[in-house]
Amino acid sequence: MKVSYFHVAGEVPDTINGPEGPDAAVVIDVLRATTTIAWALHNGAEAIQTFADLDELRSEANAWPEQKRLLVGERGGAKLDGFDLGNSPVSVVPETVKGKRLFMSTTNGTRSLHRVREVACVLTVALPNREAVAKRLIQDQPEQVWMVGSGWEGTYSLEDSLAAGALAESLLAAGASVANDEMQAALALWAQWKDNPEACLRIASHGQRLIRLGDHDADFQRCAGLDQLSVVPTQAEPGVLRAVSG
Repeated sequence: MKVSYFHVAGEVPDTINGPEGPDAAVVIDVLRATTTIAWALHNGAEAIQTFADLDELRSEANAWPEQKRLLVGERGGAKLDGFDLGNSPVSVVPETVKGKRLFMSTTNGTRSLHRVREVACVLTVALPNREAVAKRLIQDQPEQVWMVGSGWEGTYSLEDSLAAGALAESLLAAGASVANDEMQAALALWAQWKDNPEACLRIASHGQRLIRLGDHDADFQRCAGLDQLSVVPTQAEPGVLRAVSG
């Protein structure tokens, strides 16, 4: 298994859907989309359907029974007007999400999911389900794994690279190899912060942005909680993620 990391969707090579492309793609958005996805599925959501375009989201959601759907939307770290939930892993509690489909669009994470949606195996990872995703990949043994960060509006983010390094550490311990310099840098970042990942999230530019928006202590704690979940969010059809146990 060879693992590569790309900081944002825009850095993913055009060869992604050809013979040079990956056998598996893993999308990362630590603050907060992939953390929210993992917790929502863990807490019983039927599926998460992701959208880069809000008009498409509303159209698809309107075709779903009202009592079985939730609109989850965020731009700039804040909840979208008219949506049921923002992009917070703390808000997707069982009594809110169980049995429901979440129609989700966020500033960054859903763009990366859209970029890789044609890959045969698409997973999402955050720190809480790092080990579960690692076990799944080690079990399946894809030849090429591309991790794709979400960044912030097309630019690098510290926290996504941190999680890429965390996942890569587990994969390398099982015999995987590093395929690009971005992955090596992510591993070095994880080695520096692995004993206090929450501190890294808080100094990251998006962490600072969330702090300025208000009290997000519970979000930081939830996003930094390593290896707490066994769920592996897995694309069942383009743009639709369902829970698979790791």
